[in-house]
Amino acid sequence: MIKHNPPSPEPLHRAIARFGDVTVLVVGDLILDRFVNGVIERISPEAPIPVLHGRSEMSAMGGAGNVVANIISLGARAVPVSVIGTDVAGDSLVRMLGELGAETAGLSQQRGRMTSSKSRFSALNQQVLRFDEEEIKPLGQAERAELVRHFRAALASADIVILSDYGKGILLDGVAAELIAICREAGKPVLVDPKGRDYSRYAGATAITPNRKELGEAVGHAVFADDEIVEAARELILAHGFEFVVATRSEKGMSVVGPQEARHIATQAREVFDVSGAGDTVIATFALALAAGADPVAAASIANAAGGVVVGKRGTARLSVEELTGALFRSHGPTAHKDAILDASSAARMVAAWKEEGLSVGFTNGCFDILHAGHVSLLHAARSQCDRLVLGLNSDASVRRLKGPGRPVNDQHDRACVLAALASVDAVVVFDEDTPLALIEALLPDILVKGADYTIETVVGADVVQKAGGRVVLVDLVAGKSTTNTIGKMRAGGSAN
Repeated sequence: MIKHNPPSPEPLHRAIARFGDVTVLVVGDLILDRFVNGVIERISPEAPIPVLHGRSEMSAMGGAGNVVANIISLGARAVPVSVIGTDVAGDSLVRMLGELGAETAGLSQQRGRMTSSKSRFSALNQQVLRFDEEEIKPLGQAERAELVRHFRAALASADIVILSDYGKGILLDGVAAELIAICREAGKPVLVDPKGRDYSRYAGATAITPNRKELGEAVGHAVFADDEIVEAARELILAHGFEFVVATRSEKGMSVVGPQEARHIATQAREVFDVSGAGDTVIATFALALAAGADPVAAASIANAAGGVVVGKRGTARLSVEELTGALFRSHGPTAHKDAILDASSAARMVAAWKEEGLSVGFTNGCFDILHAGHVSLLHAARSQCDRLVLGLNSDASVRRLKGPGRPVNDQHDRACVLAALASVDAVVVFDEDTPLALIEALLPDILVKGADYTIETVVGADVVQKAGGRVVLVDLVAGKSTTNTIGKMRAGGSAN
C-alpha cells in the first residue's frame, strides 16, 4: 500500500541545515559536457544539412562529475574517485573539479584511456545534434587496484557513498560489487544510480535510484501504476538485498519502496526546459539528506524538490540551498502551525527563500506569555506591513531574566505553539538572548515592527535593518492590555477580559 501524505516540512529543513557537515564519496564515470549555441541561417552547399553559426560555448561536468558539482553547490564536501584519460577532456575535468573545491587526489589519469565527452549543439535553445566521444571498456588490473586504493583511503572520512554508473566502464566487471562489499564491511551506506538491466552487480547496496523506465527494464516488463512500481521494486529488493528502492517517475514524482511500506511523493508542476543531469541532482540531494539524518521518505521529498528545480534550467544544471528551500516551501503550500516553529538557521533559509520569491519579510518579537487582544492586534498590524511575518520569541530563561522568577506563566513550547497557530504569523523562532539582535542580524528582515511605546532609536536592531535597506514600523497598541495586567487581575480574583 502506498501512502501519499507528504512528510512535515520542518524535519526536511533541519536536514538541509546539516548538509554542510556531510562528506560524500562519489565513484563513477566522469563525463565532460560541452554546450555549443548558435543560429542556423542557411543550408550547407556541400550537403542538405543546416549550417550552425556558433555564438557561444561552455563546458560542464557530466556524469559522476555533475553529482559532485551538485553536492558542493549544496554546501557539502564531495570526494570524487575515478579513472580518466590523459587527454584534453580529462585535464578539463580535473581543472574544473579543483576550481569547484572538490578534492582531486582520488582521480587517476591513465594513458590509453579516453575520457568520455558529449558535445551538444543548439540553435534557438533547441538541440540539433549531439556528438559523443568515448570508448567503453572495463578498468585494467592496475587501474582497478589504484581506484580501490583511493576508495579505501577516502572512505574513512565519508558519511555516505554514491556509485554513479553511466556504463562507460568504471564500475564494470565486478568493481561495483567490490566497492559495495567494502562499504558494508565499513558500515557505510551506499547508493547506486544504476545502468543496464542486470542489478545483481549492485547486490547489497543500501538503495538504488532507477527511473521508471530503468526499473521496468530491470524486472523485464514495463511498469506504470503505483502498484506496479511497488511490485517491481520489491522484486529487486528480494533478489538483490537492497534496503529500499527510490524510483523516480518524471511528472508522477518519486516512490520510496521498502520491504513492508511504500510512499509516493507527488512532483511539483513546473515548466520543463531540460532534463539533462536531473538524475544526478536527485541522487546527490537524496544522499545528502539521508546522511544528514533524514529518513528515506523525507530524503526523497527533498530530492524530489531538487529535481523539480533543475529541470527548469537549461544544460547540466545544479542548484543552491536557497533554491532547494524555496522549492520545498512551494511544494508544501501553507505551513501547518506546528511546522512554523523553526530554529534560527532554518528561519534564515526560509527568509532567504521568501525573498528569492520576491516576498517582503517582516519581524517582530516579544515574550507573549499570556496571549491577549493587544498581542493579536500587534501581530495583525505587523502582518499587514509585509508578505510574511517572523516572530522572535524569548525563551523561558530569557523571560525570567527580563520579568522575574515567577515568569513565564506558559513555557516556551506552549507559547510558540499558540503563536504559530495564528494566521498572522508565518514562523516562530525562540531565542535565548535578552534581545533579538543576533536573530535580526541573521534574518535581515525587510521590515522591523514594534509597538508605538518604543521610538525608532530604542528599537533593538533598527540600525541593522535600516542599514540593509529595510524600514522600521511602529504600530499602535491596544490600551490597557498587557500580560502584567492580566496576571494582576487573576491574582486579585478578577476576570481577565
